[in-house]
Amino acid sequence: MAMVVVVTGASSGTGRACARAFGRRGDRVALLARNTEALEEAAREIKEAGGEALVCRVDMADPDEVEAAAARVEAAWGGIDIWVNNAMATVFAPAWDTTAAEFRRVTEATYLGYVYGTQAALRRMMPAGRGAIVQVGSALAYRSIPLQSAYCAAKAAIRAFTDGLRTELLHEKSGITVSQVHLPAVNTPQSVRQRNKMPLQQMPVPPLFTPEAIGDAVVSAADRGPREVLLGFPSFRAVWGQRLIPGPLDLYAARTAWESQFVDQPNEQTGDILFETLPGDPGARGPYGDQEQEPDLLMRFQSRPRLLPPAVKKGLRRVVGRFAAPG
Repeated sequence: MAMVVVVTGASSGTGRACARAFGRRGDRVALLARNTEALEEAAREIKEAGGEALVCRVDMADPDEVEAAAARVEAAWGGIDIWVNNAMATVFAPAWDTTAAEFRRVTEATYLGYVYGTQAALRRMMPAGRGAIVQVGSALAYRSIPLQSAYCAAKAAIRAFTDGLRTELLHEKSGITVSQVHLPAVNTPQSVRQRNKMPLQQMPVPPLFTPEAIGDAVVSAADRGPREVLLGFPSFRAVWGQRLIPGPLDLYAARTAWESQFVDQPNEQTGDILFETLPGDPGARGPYGDQEQEPDLLMRFQSRPRLLPPAVKKGLRRVVGRFAAPG
């Protein structure tokens, strides 16, 4: 049966890939973002894949716009089964070169956008007693790195908010699942559309995975409802490294994680998407296709756990722990 799915930040990057992944299985997908041109193209892709699409231009930092979009989805399709929070904004700069207005915008668009989206979903799901909410997170929610303090802080806040919400739903014996999928580095257009205040162009630290690999993992999480997924071995290493040796990792990040985020190309930005969107359709993938790699073994298991023999699944749980196990 077709599900009603809402994906925020659906105009590009991982959100675009998630929306397409739901569309391929015939779901009804509501696309929320600010870039109408890109949303219309995403809707066309979903319809061609066999799904249905509804375009909703929304700034996730505005709770009234988020609620209006949710009401529109409910009116069109009768309810919401799955809500995927993915929209984000960021500033690439040292903390001392990031203005108060920039910090506020990143917090409102990224952290509070997830809060507003989650609340809008809960207003529809709680009366029905069922539903799935997936928070697209990041390994940086656990292990911060230089030049991304605003983004790391927002992602960490999302993690704490989600953990608190989950306990509340458990207290109410709700049938709603709340999952977090913490991502490794992904090749998306964000690297060249974010606000970059540095002299060189930014690139996520390799290995880079494709947005399509993330889309498959998010669909799997929506179906299974795991508590938390540390997606792929890079996320697993970063999070468990932070838990075991945070001090040495601070020194390691200070020495290596600054320069490794740059490519040898001048930053020639003439605009960014922090406060307003940019024209055109950026698509799902960024400019660093030569750095992409296929999903690693752990990521494949996390996205398709039913393909694992029970004995192998049990062994994998023992090795990587309950946070990274595929389900």
